[in-house]
Amino acid sequence: MSEAKKDTQRATAAATAIVDNRGTDDASSIMVTLEHAVAAVLIAVYRDHRMAAGVLNEGLVQGVEQRIASHAAKSDRGNHG
Repeated sequence: MSEAKKDTQRATAAATAIVDNRGTDDASSIMVTLEHAVAAVLIAVYRDHRMAAGVLNEGLVQGVEQRIASHAAKSDRGNHG
């Protein structure tokens, strides 16, 4: 299995655990769990709090935005073709 597929499986497992059978009515509590998870991972990986914050601000936000845009583009193609 490719690393990209493994990464997708890890991300899907993490999303499933974070959502934890909560619905859209619980979006705010899901976002709190997501924030906690992101902070925990950044601190675990970088140990230095300033570096963790820098990675969040300088790379992670942009990467998330790109993934959302990519998903939207794929969804749009699927809905129109």
